[in-house]
Amino acid sequence: MTVGTNSSPGAAKAAGAQVLATVSQLAGPAARVPVQQPQGACAPPPQARTAPTGPAGPAAAAPELSDGLELSDGPGDHAGLGIDPDDLPDGLVVADATGRVICFNSAAARITALVAGEALGLGIEHALPLEDLEGRRWWALTDPYGGLATRRGQPERNLLLPGGREVLVSARYVRTHPKGPVRRLVVTLRGTEARRRTERSHAELIATVAHELRSPLTSVKGFTATLLAKWERFTDDQKRLMLETVDADANRVTRLIAELLDISRIDSGRLEVRRQPVDISTAVGRHVQALTANGQAPERFLVSVSRPLPDLWADPDKIDQILGNLLENAVRHGEGTVTIDVTPTSFANAAGKTEKGTAVTVTDEGPGIPEESMGRVFTRFWRGSKRGGTGLGLYIVKGIVEAHGGTIKVGRGPGGGAEFRFILPVGAPAYLTQ
Repeated sequence: MTVGTNSSPGAAKAAGAQVLATVSQLAGPAARVPVQQPQGACAPPPQARTAPTGPAGPAAAAPELSDGLELSDGPGDHAGLGIDPDDLPDGLVVADATGRVICFNSAAARITALVAGEALGLGIEHALPLEDLEGRRWWALTDPYGGLATRRGQPERNLLLPGGREVLVSARYVRTHPKGPVRRLVVTLRGTEARRRTERSHAELIATVAHELRSPLTSVKGFTATLLAKWERFTDDQKRLMLETVDADANRVTRLIAELLDISRIDSGRLEVRRQPVDISTAVGRHVQALTANGQAPERFLVSVSRPLPDLWADPDKIDQILGNLLENAVRHGEGTVTIDVTPTSFANAAGKTEKGTAVTVTDEGPGIPEESMGRVFTRFWRGSKRGGTGLGLYIVKGIVEAHGGTIKVGRGPGGGAEFRFILPVGAPAYLTQ
């Protein structure tokens, strides 16, 4: 079977802030774990050990920073952090009071495609020749060492490296005291791939919504305009057909809006589950009856229930949503008999503990899902065929199952078709058993 309904920003600033906070944190001496092939380098070059002159004043004038980061201008300058800068997930570049690079970790080397050892001792403007999107040199614009003494840094923004490669950059000015000279310039670098993926996902969502809305809204507009203009010319049967079409298209729009709201709640972790006792076998039977009432042959469905089933507490509306989606997929995109098995089982929850549950398996006899596509079935916008659908349904199903504390997976059935199996934990909610 080929399944056709499925559909998931980041903590960008938080990640950059976390790196900066780690750099500024005071920690006791810690033994460093040796890295076999270090790509970063943070030992200060000879230039960094010389006391700066000029407006910044001599280095000895401020042996310690106000935020607790010691200025030990020696080869082990970064050891006091209690962490190897190469272990940080983001690029880290640190310049001293003279603007010379004294730390260039492995992530920065990877992002900039520079050799870390060659960057040490260079001026920050040469090690990181950044430009804004209008082609202006960023260090000349921001002037970290000569600008207003009240500034604490630069917020994250998109900048360009030589060759036009885009990178996310934020900076912090570490001063000896408020309004004092800059003693350390701490720069974090991040690639833009994650943000690009998020932007593409949003663009795909907008395109999908526009496409799915255009067809039913065009139908609704066309039929209502026709009825209003020529009402007396149509027979009652013609009017009824047009109004039924409008009603069906309005239901389609309503369903799409509900899917979008569900996606929003799933992504934000605000999906509410109102638990109450649910008879899962009765719910399965109800959905099968609805499909047969809509024209499906009754002999196409085979329902098997292993009793006794444990008490299941779940959100009945959400259970209907799961079953409706899986059965509709099996009917629309599969072939042959659709088998629904309901059995008691046990499974490992998110905490790794084994607990009792109820398993529901929906299997068809179609061509199944290709092995290379099974990892993408529960992602947004995945479609296994061109037979309609928004590609959001299975993404929502997975979110609902996980909101109940359950699991869902896809595989290949005994007859070669697609097999979806979800497990929901059983038992009354904690507030009823305490």
